[in-house]
Amino acid sequence: MNEKKAKHFVLDTNVLIHDANAIFNFEENYVYLPIDVLEELDKFKSNMSEKGRNTRHVIRKLDELRHKGNIFNGVEVNKKGGILKVLIEFTNNLPKGLDKNNIDNRLLMACKFLKKQGLENVIFVSKDINARVKAQSMNIEAQDYEHSKIDFNELYTGVKKIKLDKDKKRELSETGYIDDEKFNKDLIYNQFLEIESIDEELYGYYNHRKRKIEKYEGVNIYPWGVKPLNKKQEFALSLLLDDSIKLVTLVGKAGTGKTLIALAAGIHKVTEERKYKKTLIARPVVPVGKDIGYLPGSKKEKISHWMEPIFDNLDLILSSRNKNGKNDKKGGMYFVESGIIELEALTYMRGRSISSQFIIIDEAQNLTPQEVKTIVSRVGENSKIILTGDPYQIDNPYLDASSNGLTYLVERFKGQKLYGHITLTDSERSTLASLAAELL
Repeated sequence: MNEKKAKHFVLDTNVLIHDANAIFNFEENYVYLPIDVLEELDKFKSNMSEKGRNTRHVIRKLDELRHKGNIFNGVEVNKKGGILKVLIEFTNNLPKGLDKNNIDNRLLMACKFLKKQGLENVIFVSKDINARVKAQSMNIEAQDYEHSKIDFNELYTGVKKIKLDKDKKRELSETGYIDDEKFNKDLIYNQFLEIESIDEELYGYYNHRKRKIEKYEGVNIYPWGVKPLNKKQEFALSLLLDDSIKLVTLVGKAGTGKTLIALAAGIHKVTEERKYKKTLIARPVVPVGKDIGYLPGSKKEKISHWMEPIFDNLDLILSSRNKNGKNDKKGGMYFVESGIIELEALTYMRGRSISSQFIIIDEAQNLTPQEVKTIVSRVGENSKIILTGDPYQIDNPYLDASSNGLTYLVERFKGQKLYGHITLTDSERSTLASLAAELL
């Protein structure tokens, strides 16, 4: 490999925390870790959050590579010939006004140092937008870490509009399905179809079990009195009630009913159909990254602070069940105290094998792809997992609509038989909520 013509990537610490395997994903190019990155990793290694776990994973990988060769001189990290180097000494060549003791600035010093060595394609890779802006202002090419990024504008919605000729439309209306493998080959398993029709409202569904388009007849179950208010909510409810689909993702802006429908379906499956032992609900407890231990009280009391939106939805479900809107069952807490629902912090889900449960992960847009992998891989036999979220409302400073774990999951699982997805677009919370989601 020609060192001068190859690309030379200097990685920020946040890239390694975002993806613990990042050093292996730059193909036949050079990857550099300034010594300051190792210092930062050392600070995070005892953290019990996902950040700490990823940090420890990176450190273990670096230790393995250390036994393969001298990582300061360069060691091969993949089959394509990529090289990893750790930079220890690099001169102070920052513009005036920039603090040389600042970690981000020192990483930029490393980039300048490499360029002074005559290397042409030096690229700074960081999840920190401000660090990338500073790099660009210093004439250093800067990029976000793109390995797990998805084009959010092209994200699979779970619904497709199609045209049918008269014969196919008649076949679907009269027989209830279309049996045509050539026609079906461009469709995705468990995808809903909006069929253009002037004379009737016609919808289809590509059934993964039968591998054919079926006429979609709608749902005939309203779990705990919760009725879909639009067609996409109805599609979502169909996926939630289908036991053959083990993974469902619901994406949509505030007020589209993602969490409400998922909760109602989960409670119905536990109490009415007795398909699962209980409904397990988890959310990222502190979006900006602090651990749950910073809050006072017992585990249950700590979690309750982050579950207020869940209790709001549970109260609404109870009022839907009881037409007069009143109940004497302590509101949404009734479900928890009766064992129908278990509230859990994502912090405590690692290492578990969760069987025979209806699992709901709310606000999943605040999770990294690695965190989503960790969670979904916890699902045991006879369980079903639902992830909901709004990719436009992300609190994690290093994630966006294209790089968060929820959208990554949608794109990676698209087309799997046991997976279904719906992007909800219509806010049903209130006229004000709908307008706020659109304008603000």
